[in-house]
Amino acid sequence: MRSALLIIDIQESFRRRPSWAAVSKPDIAATVAPLIADARERGDLVVWVLHAEPGTGNVFDPGAGHDYVRYLDGLEPLPGEPQLVKTSANAFTTTGLQQLLTAEGVRHLIVTGIQTEWCCETTTRVGCDLGYDVTFVTEATATFPIPHVDERDRPYEEILASPRTLPVADVVARTEYALAGRFATVATVKEVLAR
Repeated sequence: MRSALLIIDIQESFRRRPSWAAVSKPDIAATVAPLIADARERGDLVVWVLHAEPGTGNVFDPGAGHDYVRYLDGLEPLPGEPQLVKTSANAFTTTGLQQLLTAEGVRHLIVTGIQTEWCCETTTRVGCDLGYDVTFVTEATATFPIPHVDERDRPYEEILASPRTLPVADVVARTEYALAGRFATVATVKEVLAR
């Protein structure tokens, strides 16, 4: 069964937001690098996905006059590796990802990226719904504390200090609880490399 490694939103845009100071994996690029090398060695498809929000003027807007909608330093696609740009949370809805995977004969997805519980989880759920066997590599994802809905507009220091903010460890635990055995196999980097 052919696999595809999905590298979702590991991009400079996130590093430019105040929340980066509280990211769960500041070294996410280095964590994902061995998975990329392994996928290439095995002949798996490596698919790069960036998130863009055109016309917003924020750090996800490729036309805003800065160069943030690009991969984090240390990550670089090889010629021929597909690069997609999405405008929704999951990597399927606003891209041709499903068509690409079908054309390449892929049946197994390995999910990595930024926003464990959001972009990575929704991509995993949609992939499962579409019939793919999915491996979710939690330690090759990164995320941020989640503020309570009533506190999202507060200064970030106050959000972090609030007892209503969901800490990263809880975000990760809840994501794994929701996915494991239902939508995906949750695996470590070591387990994926040993397959």
